Amino acid sequence: MTSPVYAVTAAVLNSRKYQAIAPELVEAIAAAELGKGRSPKEAVKATKNQLHQSAAVYQSGRMEYPRWLADLQDAWPDGAARQPLLRRLLTAHTSTSERLPFLDDFYNRIFALLPPIRSVLDIACGLNPLALPWIPLVADASYLAVDIFSDQIAFLNDFFRLAGVSGRGETRNVLTDCPTEPVDLALILKTIPCLEQIEKEAGAKLLGQIQAHHLVVSFPSRTLGGRRKGMESTYAAHFAELTEGWDATITRLDFANEMVFVVERGDGSEGGSVSAG
Repeated sequence: MTSPVYAVTAAVLNSRKYQAIAPELVEAIAAAELGKGRSPKEAVKATKNQLHQSAAVYQSGRMEYPRWLADLQDAWPDGAARQPLLRRLLTAHTSTSERLPFLDDFYNRIFALLPPIRSVLDIACGLNPLALPWIPLVADASYLAVDIFSDQIAFLNDFFRLAGVSGRGETRNVLTDCPTEPVDLALILKTIPCLEQIEKEAGAKLLGQIQAHHLVVSFPSRTLGGRRKGMESTYAAHFAELTEGWDATITRLDFANEMVFVVERGDGSEGGSVSAG
C-alpha cells in the first residue's frame, strides 16, 4: 500500500513547477503537513504553498535553461558580450535581480574586508554563480554551489564548464544534507529567512554546520514588493541572536535592499565584535 507521505510527495513532484526540487525536501515538508492532521489533498496544497513561498516565488518566470546555455555558448567567445548577457540572465531570479543595480559595489565592498579567497561554498545559490565575473576570487579558486532545483544545478554545471571555472553544483536540501567540507568563504545570501519558513531553527543549525573561516550572510531589507516593514531591525536582531557568543569579527554593510554581515570567525573562544562598514 502506498504511504500518504509518498503519495503527497509524488503528487507534488508530478507538477511542472516543482518537479525539479530535491525529493527529500518535498518529502520532509509533506510529512510535516500530514503530521498536522491534514488530508492528503490538503497536504499537497500546503506543501506546494510552502515550496512556493520559500523557493519558487524567487524564480521570476519560466527558467529556460537550454536556451540560456545556447545563448552563453554563442556569446562566450566575445568577451565584451559576456557580462551584458549574464546580467540579463541574472534578472530571472529575484534575489540576483534585486542586486543588479549595485552588483559591482556589492562584491567590491565585501571582498575589501576579506583575505584572498580560494574556495567558496554558495548555499541556496539560485543564479548567483552567474555573477562570478564580478566576484574577485583568486585564480583557480574552487566554487561549490548548492540548491534544491536539479535543473538549475545542471545548468550551472554547464556554465562552470563553459567559463572554465573550477566549480561544481550539487542538488541538496541543506536542512538535512549541508556540505561540511572546509572552505575559505561561505555565501549565505538572503537564505536564512527562506529556510526558517520551513524549519524554525534552520538558521542556527546551518551556521553551526558550515565549516568556513569567513561567512557572508545577508538578509533582505525590503519585501519583494519594495516595502521596508521594519525588516532591517528585525533581521539585525535575529542575526545577533544567531551569532551570540561567537568569537568573531562581524562587519555590517548596507545596500539599497540588502543588509550584509561579513563574518571572520576566530579560534572558538567567547567574545567578538560587530562594526558597521
